[in-house]
Amino acid sequence: MGWDEVDDSACPVARALAVVGDRWTLLILRELFFGTHRFDDLQALTGASSHLLATRLRRLEEDGVVARRQYNDRPPRYEYTLTPKGRDLQPVMFALRSWGAKWHARSSKEEPALSLVHASCGAPVEAAMICPSCGEPCTNADLRASFGKTFAAERRARLEAFQARKRSD
Repeated sequence: MGWDEVDDSACPVARALAVVGDRWTLLILRELFFGTHRFDDLQALTGASSHLLATRLRRLEEDGVVARRQYNDRPPRYEYTLTPKGRDLQPVMFALRSWGAKWHARSSKEEPALSLVHASCGAPVEAAMICPSCGEPCTNADLRASFGKTFAAERRARLEAFQARKRSD
């Protein structure tokens, strides 16, 4: 399945992944959240090749996640900032950070690569799902999911198409 097909899915997770679903894009977003804005700095801090970085930044710009602004005429140089759409990815980045710190720490004694604190009170902050109605924390066990009609039909069609291909092989 190509990115265009994923982008056409009824599933919001699939559509989001069509925009930010690769490691280079997430590393670029990480740096933008840290306040890195210039191409050369983004390249140095992500380790991406100039072609790969330019391609990912162009895609993020086309999708309205980042905005590009020229800050130098000769030679032309640009800086990149998160748009409101891009800033709305902050909880995703916090969740990835928390998950990585919990499950991929090199050792239990490893110093956190990044600590997040609430500026007004100084308390450590972690990613958490909170019910907007009652304020209680939620885990997967506390949630029920239901598919919309369009997404349920898409899932059935994909399964049927896959099974038909398997039978014909």
